[in-house]
Amino acid sequence: MKTSDNTISRKDFIRNSALAVAGLTLIPNIMTASPFDEKSLSAKGKMNLKNVRLETGFEYQDGEVTSTKTDLFYVEVENGKIIKISPNQPNAKAVDAKGLLMLPAFKDMHIHLDKTFYGDQWQAVRKRTGGIKGMIELEQKMLPEMLKNSTFKAEKLIELLQSKGTSYARSHVNIEPTSKLQSLKNLQKALENKKKGFGAELVAFPQHGVFYTDSVPYLKEAAKMDIDFIGGVDPFNIDGDIEKVVDFTVQLALDHKKGIDIHLHETGDSGLKTVEYLIKKVNENPALKGKTYVSHCFVLGKLEAAKQEEIAEKLGDAQIGIVSTIPFGRLIMPIPTLYKHNVTVLTGNDSIVDHWNTFGTGSVLQKANLMAQLYGYSTEYLLSRSLKLATGNILPLDDKGTQQWPKSGDKANFVLIKASCSAEAVSRISDVESLVHEGNVVF
Repeated sequence: MKTSDNTISRKDFIRNSALAVAGLTLIPNIMTASPFDEKSLSAKGKMNLKNVRLETGFEYQDGEVTSTKTDLFYVEVENGKIIKISPNQPNAKAVDAKGLLMLPAFKDMHIHLDKTFYGDQWQAVRKRTGGIKGMIELEQKMLPEMLKNSTFKAEKLIELLQSKGTSYARSHVNIEPTSKLQSLKNLQKALENKKKGFGAELVAFPQHGVFYTDSVPYLKEAAKMDIDFIGGVDPFNIDGDIEKVVDFTVQLALDHKKGIDIHLHETGDSGLKTVEYLIKKVNENPALKGKTYVSHCFVLGKLEAAKQEEIAEKLGDAQIGIVSTIPFGRLIMPIPTLYKHNVTVLTGNDSIVDHWNTFGTGSVLQKANLMAQLYGYSTEYLLSRSLKLATGNILPLDDKGTQQWPKSGDKANFVLIKASCSAEAVSRISDVESLVHEGNVVF
């Protein structure tokens, strides 16, 4: 309920914000009772916010970062961009952010939006038999039924991500003889329906192997469509030939100017050989540098420290990134070592309530929290750096404490959360989750 002419309730804040700014995500059904004129506000595309909390720098004691300085600001947004940040105007007629902290909107960089039970009838994971190939057989039986309403379920899963502060995702989408291109087409419909508040990049994912089930013709067709990466999965365990699979993947990516993102669960010698061969191929084809990723890459967690350093250095030199789902079972990835060698590290929720995994919260901020706990990142400085896992490596302050986000001209992709600084946001994930459930918004 409104308390004065210059303040606005959270619900009205959401409704107003949702209609005024491009790229907004919000909790499902929040706009059903909106008193605002959607067409006129969307046409204007302008909104001003007061009492917005931004990070301004670090505070030090004896050379150590002990806290993060913040202050309140007045932020002007127009046509999906931040056009001006100025000293706070608490008495202005504007949307009242009530001192909430503005952070870059979150990014889920490894998820399978195309195959989930979320939003549909509950199903737990079935007992697994026959290893990865047994799961392929199971999936071949399940997919025809799953595809019947996969667009609807993808939309519900997107809404879950939005409610956790995520406005962008990298989604792997099945391309194999059972789904053919249908899974991709169904997901593209969902993304089209959600495009006002959610963006995505897509990976053509041969879940059933490249050659094991002859996915080649479908991958070639998908590569001509609106996708961004050529995917892969365990070249040795599924297809029995590391070089053949990687060579095909690299050439398809080069031919169609796509990136590469390969699932690699193999933890033994074959896993290491796959990483090393991919590094070799990327170095031979510099166009793939900065566009190639290995998802999971569990073998890194099994290597001796010296070998971890060696491979991390080679990954950094080749500009190959790692996308980790943090954690996975008892395996702890050497993320600090990867950071040391300038390897791009991203994270995502992977499977959420599907036939591979019964769990998944939809929160990448929780992933940052888990990473901080696993590596003992409990200081103010390290907690603040941990946020970049949730934001796709965008931080309000650089490593020296200089403000670098937001700036005039930046896209208005941000989340407002109940925290005094990003370090607190990472540390006190439950407070952020609670606020999101009450109806927080992402621009």
